[in-house]
Parts: sequence; C-alpha cells; structure tokens
Amino acid sequence: MGGPSSEREVSLSTGRECAAALRGEGYEVVEVDAGPDLAQRLSAIAPDVAFNALHGRWGEDGCVQGILEWLRIPYTHSGVLASAMAMDKQRTKAAYESAGLPVVPSLIAARDDIAARHLMEPPYVVKPNNEGSSVGIYFVHDAADSPPQIADDMPARMMVEAYVPGRELTVTAMDGRALTVTEIITDGWYDYDAKYAPGGSRHVVPAEVPADIFDLCMDYALHAHRALGCRGISRTDFRWDDTRGAKGLFLLETNTQPGMTPTSLSPEQAGAAGMSFGALCRWLVEDASCDR
Repeated sequence: MGGPSSEREVSLSTGRECAAALRGEGYEVVEVDAGPDLAQRLSAIAPDVAFNALHGRWGEDGCVQGILEWLRIPYTHSGVLASAMAMDKQRTKAAYESAGLPVVPSLIAARDDIAARHLMEPPYVVKPNNEGSSVGIYFVHDAADSPPQIADDMPARMMVEAYVPGRELTVTAMDGRALTVTEIITDGWYDYDAKYAPGGSRHVVPAEVPADIFDLCMDYALHAHRALGCRGISRTDFRWDDTRGAKGLFLLETNTQPGMTPTSLSPEQAGAAGMSFGALCRWLVEDASCDR
C-alpha cells in the first residue's frame, strides 16, 4: 500500500480497508508502505501472498509485479505485461482496437506542443498517458480560444483525446464474468475529488440504461479484460453518447487495480452481485499466484 505515486493517499485508504477486511476473514495481515526497500522488507516478512493495494505508477504498471515475480511471492490482480499495457492508455487503445472494441480518437504529443496550439478541434481532453484516478486532467471546451496551459510537473508527453458527451459508465470484470454496470453521476467532470470525496459523485447500480447498452458494456468489459490479459479483477470505463445509441458507446480505459475505498466502484458492484467486501478481498487472496 502507499508507495510513491500521485495516487499514494488513495492507495493508503485502499490498503487500510483491505487489511481490515482480510483480518475479519481470519488472515494474518502485515501492512507494508512500499518504498525503495520493498524487496528487502518482503524477503524478511516472507508472506504467503502479497495483496497488491497500490495504485498508479510503480504499483500498477508492472514494476512491483516484476519484483514479486522475482521473489516468487504469489500476488493479486494482473501480472507484469497486462499491468504495463493497461497503464499505458495509448497501448490499451491499440489492444482494444485489435479486439474490435470502439475507442475515442486520440493522439500522443509533447506537452509544449499541446500548450502551443489546438492539436484537434475542441472540445477535447488532455491527460497523462500513464496515470489514473483522473490525475492531471485538462478539459478544453468547444468555445476555448486558446489551448490549455499545462502545469510544469505534468509528463513531457501527454494524450489528447476527443471529448465524448454523454454518460459515464463502468463495469468490473471478475473470474470470467462481468458484475454489473454502474452509472457515475457528478455535477461536473468525474475528477479526483468526485471519485474519492464522500458525496463527490452518485453511483446508480445497476445503471438505468437500455438493455442493449447494458449488455454491450458487460460484453465489452469482458473482452477488454481478456484483450489486455488481465487477472483477478479489472474495471473498464466507458463514455456513452445516448443520442447515438450503441454507436455512441466507447471504451476509455481499463483499471487493473480498481480502488477499494468506501466510495469505490468495484466493491459496490461486487456487493450488488451478492459478494461482501470481505468475501471480495478473500477471493482476491485465494486467486493470487505468480506467472500472472
């Protein structure tokens, strides 16, 4: 849990919630705030399983998975390759397209070029290619005269993505099945605060959408999970322009380490499918392995 990424605080919250749930299920749990000495600490602890509650870079992109493979410690969630692929939004889209899944047009460009001129017709979104939790998102409205002014601490290269109007939908895939569809309703952009602050967003579970859209989301999420080679659970996010029917549904990204906080979507979806939070954490532990 924890670690050095921009999503450290969310990871600490996930870690605390999962540790408490696993103790409630009868496991002996040691909480480890991941730092540069992680390999040494894990070697000293010699755990039966590592429950990966990290989010963002280093914990979700294949790096910590590689350490766990090297140490031969069984771990939860996806393996090295799937984690690295899913953390890279552009490569994720390439995997989606190869599986015949619909994606939003986008490009990767230098931060300075993005700030110098419109690289596509507004409205569009600018975001890091390898961060999660809506960190560093810039929304350029259709009436914008000038391009976004990107903060200096943003990556040197970023994604520019066409904005799809409409509704925010998400689906968790687990154990070869999709759990349900959630619609996320906010007053504005589904940003970091909307995701993690109490009352920041409202979740409609199951989503009140037409049956064909619901079924497509469930099917697409499973295909995304498989196209990326994910293990454990993953959560795929969608935008749906409801004025266009099925042609308005697009995959945005797949999260291989979905949040496990009190306001998180995947535990909520598991609950809707009849699985308690403790049972979900137990399933992840029992599913753990190397060579994922």
